Amino acid sequence: MAALLLSALLLAAAAVASAYQFEVADETGWTKPTGKEGHTYNDWAAQNRFHIHDTLHFKYARDSVMEVSSADYLACNTSNPIAKFEDGSTVYELSRPGFFYFISGQPGHCKSGQRLIVRVMHPLQPELPPASAPTSGDSGWPELSSTAKLSVVSYSVAAFVALGVTFWLFL
Repeated sequence: MAALLLSALLLAAAAVASAYQFEVADETGWTKPTGKEGHTYNDWAAQNRFHIHDTLHFKYARDSVMEVSSADYLACNTSNPIAKFEDGSTVYELSRPGFFYFISGQPGHCKSGQRLIVRVMHPLQPELPPASAPTSGDSGWPELSSTAKLSVVSYSVAAFVALGVTFWLFL
């Protein structure tokens, strides 16, 4: 029973910590737009929240995916890619926060709208207010924002639960 509970807890922790794989444009895949679509690749990206270590799965036939600079993205320039993929099923890991720019390597496809900007969010960090000069009766410590208080409480509760489960398992 204890081993089962421990396994369940470890599985839950692994699921929370794992990255997510996004299917680019969902079932449509990475294809040249026909002009009849109700949305663009960037509309699709705007509906999602991307984090470090998430992956993008590009599915395509007779095409390619290029990671490019922002300038090459705007100009649809395929001559200087950061990376180029032509295997038909590319999984690209988002390894850092910030913007990633992707275009098709096929002539005319980027100009037709086959391009994508992905913004990877920065890791969550508690926001502390700017420190103010201590006043009489002030402890000198800055007040934590509600976000920071929530993080401290969350970590404290998680640590307490982990300690309790560990103690219970070894009784």
